[in-house]
Amino acid sequence: MAEANNTPKIPSILTDEITTPARDLLVDAWYRLIRNRAAVVSMIIILAFMVVALFANYIAPHSPLQLNSGKGFLPPAWVERGPNGMAGDPAFLLGTDTLGRDVLSRVLYGARVSMMVGFIPTFIILLVGTMVGLYSGYKGGWIDNLLMRFTDIVWAFPDLLFFIIVMISLRETFLGQAMNGLLLLFGALAIVNWVGVARIVRGQVLSLKEKEFVEAARCIGARDSRIMWKHIMPNALGPIIITAAVTVPGMIITEAILGYLGLGLRPTTDANAFFITSWGSLLLDGQVSINAQPWVLLAPAICVSLIVLAFTFLGDGLRDALDPRMQGTQ
Repeated sequence: MAEANNTPKIPSILTDEITTPARDLLVDAWYRLIRNRAAVVSMIIILAFMVVALFANYIAPHSPLQLNSGKGFLPPAWVERGPNGMAGDPAFLLGTDTLGRDVLSRVLYGARVSMMVGFIPTFIILLVGTMVGLYSGYKGGWIDNLLMRFTDIVWAFPDLLFFIIVMISLRETFLGQAMNGLLLLFGALAIVNWVGVARIVRGQVLSLKEKEFVEAARCIGARDSRIMWKHIMPNALGPIIITAAVTVPGMIITEAILGYLGLGLRPTTDANAFFITSWGSLLLDGQVSINAQPWVLLAPAICVSLIVLAFTFLGDGLRDALDPRMQGTQ
């Protein structure tokens, strides 16, 4: 008679758990993100604006600087008769401004400046803030104290007042004229906004540098630079990505405010220039014609609102997707 097999049988659910490799955390986060409808719609809107910004010269029906004689203050095409007594023209879907320039074309070209102002200063802010926060939190001691006191000093500057002072003081210099004033705007936006990122990264590093995997890396002789960039930094990416998503709309709104004050993009008459106008400049133009042609003001205002809402909802979606506590609820 065969001897009975007394080896305990492992439940199949446990063997499946052991033999099935865990999915990459970023892949899991992506699956959770695409199940968030608001985040998906936001990504589509952001992608659409990026395409418009890159190919505005092909999409725009008219040149944004073209003066259409006798077409000043045309209402939108669907309006039979505007406040000024003029009828809409199908060739100018959103009408024209006081000089007869097509509003739709100028709004499409304005996406270039606003998207660039959203992404480039944010990249600089993340780069500087991450390096300061990472080094400060990891080293600690007097280095941490020195960097954080410097961060407090920069934090104390009123942001908008600082932007206005810089743009007025340096507007006529070489730096203020480079790229129609965008280079100065990038620097002004980035120079005081990195402090929030530095504080967030420092807090993450302080909580991570005492973890077991960091201690294990120290025990095997890993250098500080390797521990910071290979072990701590990947585990702090979640808050950094979320911060980037909420920083971009802040930069776009700031540019719109500066443009509305007349301190944004410098005016140009070069039809071949890549940066011709911005949504903030269009808001400034629209305030004088709000009664005769309200779409000069409404169109860029709606675009600013859409892109800011899109990045806000995307930031919320990223926060939920990158939060490990949300895994059981999705």
